[in-house]
Amino acid sequence: MATNEFKFECPHCKQHLKCDPQFSGRQIECPSCHHVINIPSPPPGSGFTHAPKERGRTWDTFVPPPRKPS
Repeated sequence: MATNEFKFECPHCKQHLKCDPQFSGRQIECPSCHHVINIPSPPPGSGFTHAPKERGRTWDTFVPPPRKPS
């Protein structure tokens, strides 16, 4: 894990996730349960401040698994 990444979990399925603090507040689709969730603010002492929640847009942080051939 890079030193500037932090870990959090999906509030719906408890999937462990990680991201850069700069993405805090953004909405993403959980790669496990596909719920749209907000990335929380990074923990204190990480050098980043509280991030306001953004709504109405999911960001390109989730790549769906490849489809299986029919």
